[in-house]
Amino acid sequence: MRHRLLGRALPAFVLLAALSGPAFAQDPLAYQQPPAPIADILDTKPTPTPSLSPDRTTLALFDRANLPPIAELAEPMLRLGGYRINPRNNGPANSRVSWLTGLSFQPVAGGAARPVQLPTNARFMSPSWSPDGRSVALLVDAPSGLELWVVDVASARARKVTERVNAASGSAFDWTPDSAGFVVRLTPEGRGPAPDVTRPPAGPIVAESMGRAAPVRTYQDLLGDAGDEALFDHYFTSQLTYVPLTGRARALGQPAVYLGAVVSPGGEHVLTTTAKRPYSYVVPASLFPAEINVIDLQGRAVHQVADLPLRDNVPTPFDAVAPGPRSVSWRADAPATLVWTEAQDGGDPRTQSEVRDRVFTLAAPFTAQPTTLIDLNERYGGVQWGDADTALVNSRWFNTRHETRYVVDPSNPGSGRVLIERNYQDRYNDPGFPVMEPNGSGFSVLRMTSDGSKVLMSGAGATREGEYPFLGTMDLQSGQTGRLWTSASGDYESIVGILDDDARRLVTRRETRNDPPNLYVRNLDAQSPDALTQFQDPAPQLAGVSRQLITYTRADGVQLSGTLYLPAGYDKDRDGPLPLVMWAYPAEFTDAAVAGQVVDTANRFVRPGGSSHLFLLTQGYAVLDDPSMPIVGRDGAEPNDTYIEQLTASAEAAVNAVVEMGVADRDRIAVGGHSYGAFMTANLLAHTDLFRTGVARSGAYNRTLTPFGFQAEQRNYWEAPETYNAMSPFAFADKVNEPILLIHGEADDNQGTFPIQSERFYAALKGNGATVRYVVLPLEAHGYRARESVGHTLWETVRWLDQYVKNAGPRE
Repeated sequence: MRHRLLGRALPAFVLLAALSGPAFAQDPLAYQQPPAPIADILDTKPTPTPSLSPDRTTLALFDRANLPPIAELAEPMLRLGGYRINPRNNGPANSRVSWLTGLSFQPVAGGAARPVQLPTNARFMSPSWSPDGRSVALLVDAPSGLELWVVDVASARARKVTERVNAASGSAFDWTPDSAGFVVRLTPEGRGPAPDVTRPPAGPIVAESMGRAAPVRTYQDLLGDAGDEALFDHYFTSQLTYVPLTGRARALGQPAVYLGAVVSPGGEHVLTTTAKRPYSYVVPASLFPAEINVIDLQGRAVHQVADLPLRDNVPTPFDAVAPGPRSVSWRADAPATLVWTEAQDGGDPRTQSEVRDRVFTLAAPFTAQPTTLIDLNERYGGVQWGDADTALVNSRWFNTRHETRYVVDPSNPGSGRVLIERNYQDRYNDPGFPVMEPNGSGFSVLRMTSDGSKVLMSGAGATREGEYPFLGTMDLQSGQTGRLWTSASGDYESIVGILDDDARRLVTRRETRNDPPNLYVRNLDAQSPDALTQFQDPAPQLAGVSRQLITYTRADGVQLSGTLYLPAGYDKDRDGPLPLVMWAYPAEFTDAAVAGQVVDTANRFVRPGGSSHLFLLTQGYAVLDDPSMPIVGRDGAEPNDTYIEQLTASAEAAVNAVVEMGVADRDRIAVGGHSYGAFMTANLLAHTDLFRTGVARSGAYNRTLTPFGFQAEQRNYWEAPETYNAMSPFAFADKVNEPILLIHGEADDNQGTFPIQSERFYAALKGNGATVRYVVLPLEAHGYRARESVGHTLWETVRWLDQYVKNAGPRE
């Protein structure tokens, strides 16, 4: 039953060598350490993460945990309604949290950073600036549960505000706009122990469908029985509470299963989302029946925005949505105005309709009829608020990868003016996104020029020669863009925040090919920036690695590229061709020209982390990182109908490119990937003889197990059975004649990549006589977190590649 705790006793490491027979007699293998210098790099402390205060005077520098010990992942975990929670602290499971471990304040004016004294070995999450910039709130993990703490910036002192914080469904607190307190979700006072779900069942679990079509994708961690429902109610029920920084807290209304609570910019209302029964066993809690309401700060009901039914019948195409109000939020620049959207085509993109989504607003006291802000012929993608007569509305349509950006006048609603139309996958012509900054209420609003005619824009600045982040403007009448500043050639300098009203002083994060990222204050009227930090190279062992962008052409003319890494000290004339690993991830496009865009990374400071394949550079391998594997659907054709042909052509072009350069031996090339890259790896081994071996991590290999769509595939199995079957390497397990290493997290939480995918693929390969090793990482989700798991994954990878690539004999 799904409600059982996962913190059970497990061997230090599990090797699933076979599903039956003598292979099970193999003893469990202890966690292994990767070869030097990989282990030392894994244990290096990460560079702190910066955040600029709303008053622009202080940078908060957050220290991060690197790789937690497996003991942290072994804490009990419950999977309920699409969430994973830790029943000890009523917050997200450790596999879902990147804990922060330290905090210091760096004055923007310069000088030494001031460390904050937190409890010994404290770890925290969800840091949040107060609207006035004088404090930072934290959720601190304590033995008895999560606690809300506040750190005073001026004194760098921290204190506890309240206990019993309930963060099971996400962000558990929201600052009030006056910075005087919070609206917090607390576990109800006097809540007893969790319900006993170990009793024998009273009857069977029954599901039925009475002729109503309800296709759903392969969600993970759903409720499974009455015990799960009882546990969901216990852990997700919270008491909404106003908690002042000084004074007594007061409850707001009655306990409920709150999935969200946001204070209005004016501070007098709270927008709440509560789930209610009947719960579902086929969709996550975000699609349960729900009420969206507005209450006041006394807990009194003010207005009901929506009473939503169970949404288990949303069509599977990516442009499909549920009927009724959705994306409900507050207008950022008004005291209490609701904004939301509703589909006008029933939520089904296959229904013809001139208007797809209609965006509404409704101001307090919420007694008038909603006002139409704008009608959209694509799906609503959000709004950025500016002032009384300026807002930007975004819309997107997945089928065409098309986006439109409109400027609207909230004081004269009903229509908008198109500013930008583009293919949102087009990196070269990306105008960037509006610069947002917190207003006095702590809500993000557009940063405009002093005369209000332009909005500031920032973006990646992708070109063929590299990414060069920029600060620019966009004219709100014409949509024309201009540049105020661009990162210098050879630098990668991105904007952390803007310090003055004229946007002439910036806090930036600057790195080069050889210099690690550090923080600077840049005056656009000065020659060079002033350094604020002196962070060091976290992996100097890789300082001598060479890196270059290579470009080549697929047989059908599509332009491809990849980043070629060569080990430190490598000399082609002296050392000759190297064993090489290609690590890739396919992507779908509707435009071949966009698919062929290349961006050099020569100005980036690259150091591996986690279970990165780039660690192989320390073991004498060359690495072709992210070689293009575009799957292009031209003229309305579905990309995946020619997936195998295009994938094979891309791989063949990449192999030819590195062999012709003289850096790789055609007889010693491996392919690997994670998730959809693992799926790619299995397909390339099944359909080509280009590679000596493959490494496939956390993949899906049988598409009949994801029958209502996967990755960018919108059709269901019954609409495209030939494509589903042709793309499934499971169906071609008898064709895999190269060794393959399969690795999968035992508790994979990614949609579609259930561990059974690797388990069944292993069985198929074994049954057909393939050379295969299947490694299961206990307690790990889709990405691997624990130090022991990451180290062992790299040990397995190096060992496998040494045997089947580096030291392999000639092909038979």
